[in-house]
Amino acid sequence: MSRKHRLCPCGSGEPYAGCCGRLHRGEATAATAEQLMRSRFSAFAVGDADYLLRTWHPDTRPASLELDPAQRWTSLEILGHTGGGLLHTEGTVEFVARYRQHGHDGELRENSRFRRESGQWLYLNALAIG
Repeated sequence: MSRKHRLCPCGSGEPYAGCCGRLHRGEATAATAEQLMRSRFSAFAVGDADYLLRTWHPDTRPASLELDPAQRWTSLEILGHTGGGLLHTEGTVEFVARYRQHGHDGELRENSRFRRESGQWLYLNALAIG
């Protein structure tokens, strides 16, 4: 399946090009914190480090980001969220992101914090779970 028609890694069931692909290309911005979380997962899955840096809050953004080509992100499960809607300026999204690396399956569980500034949602940091 071509990149244009393959399903989006975020799990929406929509084609990548019309889902997170349009955010990655800069044609749209995330309307909610969850949409940004999904688009950032998809950026990890397709290897788009530039998008990850663009959507990272400047207070916590690293100077550079090197993605591991041996790590293949396979699925995203959203567990819950607080705030992060159209009328909010802050929100959290709790999720499980699954991956495969060097023949082994793994998962990342995180509760990510987001902040909206100048109309754009940005990833701030991760909160401890548990």
